[in-house]
Amino acid sequence: MYTGKTEKACCLCGNPDTATRLDLPPRAVPLLKHADPIAWQDIVGEVSIYFCDSDWETVRDLVLETGMSPLSRCNAARASFDLREDFEALLNDIRDEPDHTEIEAEMRAEAAETLANRDDPYVEERDLVEARVIEWVFEDTSDE
Repeated sequence: MYTGKTEKACCLCGNPDTATRLDLPPRAVPLLKHADPIAWQDIVGEVSIYFCDSDWETVRDLVLETGMSPLSRCNAARASFDLREDFEALLNDIRDEPDHTEIEAEMRAEAAETLANRDDPYVEERDLVEARVIEWVFEDTSDE
């Protein structure tokens, strides 16, 4: 069984024609709709969510103009991520959980830099939305 990362449909409406992708830290998964059975600690690397054109406009406005996170409306089943292999069940071998420290530090730094340079002509709206959502993820999950 392949548990690798693949492009998915729009996480809001399910439209297979997506236009925009946001890459988020693994700890964003519990903030997604229907994410209860997913152990975010077993995710390796970032989590990607995709949006179709029409939903992207709504998400962009929601984040940049209203100051609200779209994650609670995004379906976790439509997120793309890699799960560590389940050797524990297959080989009766216990593996350590992936260490998210490095990827989280990198994502925090990139988000802070993007938001600090929001007036830079090379910073796109997508980058601003992703950076703000990443900041909210860390704010909302700071006790985990």
